[in-house]
Amino acid sequence: MKNFFKVGNMMVSFRPKSLILAALVALVLSTVGMAIHAEDSGLSKEDKACLNCHDKEGLGKTLENGETLSLQISTKAYVESMHNGTSCEDCHSDIDAKTHGKVKTSINSKRDFSLTMQEACRTCHKKKFTEYEDSVHAALIKEGSKKAPMCSDCHNPHTVRSAKIIGPITATPCAKCHEDIFKAYSRSVHGQERIANGKAAPLCAGCHQAHAVKAASLGNDVKEACLSCHKNAVDMHKVWLPNTERHFEAISCPACHVPTAQRRVNLRLYDGVGKHQVSEKTGVPQFERLTHAADAKDTGLNERALWSLLKEFNRDGVEGKTILRGRLEVSSGVQAHQLSEKSKAIRDCNTCHQTGAAPFQSVTLTIAGPDGRPLRHDVQKDTLTSLTSMESVRGFYAIGSTRIKLLDSLLVLVLLGSISGSLGHMTIKRLFKSVREKLEAEKNAAPPQADKQVLPGDRRADDDASK
Repeated sequence: MKNFFKVGNMMVSFRPKSLILAALVALVLSTVGMAIHAEDSGLSKEDKACLNCHDKEGLGKTLENGETLSLQISTKAYVESMHNGTSCEDCHSDIDAKTHGKVKTSINSKRDFSLTMQEACRTCHKKKFTEYEDSVHAALIKEGSKKAPMCSDCHNPHTVRSAKIIGPITATPCAKCHEDIFKAYSRSVHGQERIANGKAAPLCAGCHQAHAVKAASLGNDVKEACLSCHKNAVDMHKVWLPNTERHFEAISCPACHVPTAQRRVNLRLYDGVGKHQVSEKTGVPQFERLTHAADAKDTGLNERALWSLLKEFNRDGVEGKTILRGRLEVSSGVQAHQLSEKSKAIRDCNTCHQTGAAPFQSVTLTIAGPDGRPLRHDVQKDTLTSLTSMESVRGFYAIGSTRIKLLDSLLVLVLLGSISGSLGHMTIKRLFKSVREKLEAEKNAAPPQADKQVLPGDRRADDDASK
């Protein structure tokens, strides 16, 4: 009996028995090919035994929470991975070959299994593992996060490839958790350059590091990452931007290079002696306690509350240790990744230096949490225009910025006074020039006086006493 199926405009006949036979042959050939590949891979006898069982499609285990943990491991992918020289027993040392597969083991969930297996990574990757333990990701896991990434979330242990191999940016593991930010990055000048030219453009790890990931708002690491590639950025800005170094200190790069972003003033609690951002101590929620006490109605801290808070942070006897350093930045992580071409960057001074400038309508106070993530509290925008909160505008005030009128007026008066004093001095000097010349001439024309003789009666008393 023959069956038919249509391919294009042709009818093709086939026998069911022939189809079954062909499928069996294909299966046998693939199995033989897999065995040959395993034989030629240099795998140990024990590892080959493991893969002979685990390289079966659909192999899995139902966990206590109902999830299915895949146990299938491709021999080909494993042999081509960076771990092909690592024995199965190196990571799965808890497995007893005699009872494996015969005795039921209890696993609560995929995440619990990954947590128990993570220590195996430390054995070979001590340095990277130490960096990871000090990261914001590890801190989140310690807090009980069910989403913070572990080693296996970014690196499949059985298929991990060299980081030197450039793949599509969609394969970047960061995109799994930071989806919105990654979409913004993909459409940015960096993402488009990465798509077009590969490794030449920065990817996530280039700015945030791969394992020692810190909160982006902490310190100046991200800005330093920008300058590590754009080494001549400061010199290029000096061509048109007055007081360039001050701008680079007080303004984040995206604040100008994401022209459509919303901006805010971030007042960071800063250690003026140690030169680093102040961090909240673990188990001592001083920042939240003080800010909520000073702003019970949650309307934002005013200038007096801000000053009182600074006094509280300086109670250890070190005068002026904790200060406020202002930084102009974008309002969200998504916006920070929407970097545009440099030709579209903001170059208009009036964007900030005019009355009621939009970036100064939103103000926040920030301290680094124990894990580096920012703890924030709103501040009333009028604080930036108050003469009594000079510490709040550290890094921002510039004559002509029109935010503190009294200071503008005083500085103008000082400037005018300095100019007037110089001009007055020069004028008086010029007016009395002829008088000075006449007196000098008379002095030079006068005959020299004879040396005065000392008379006996003029001798000093101490001369007589010395005799």
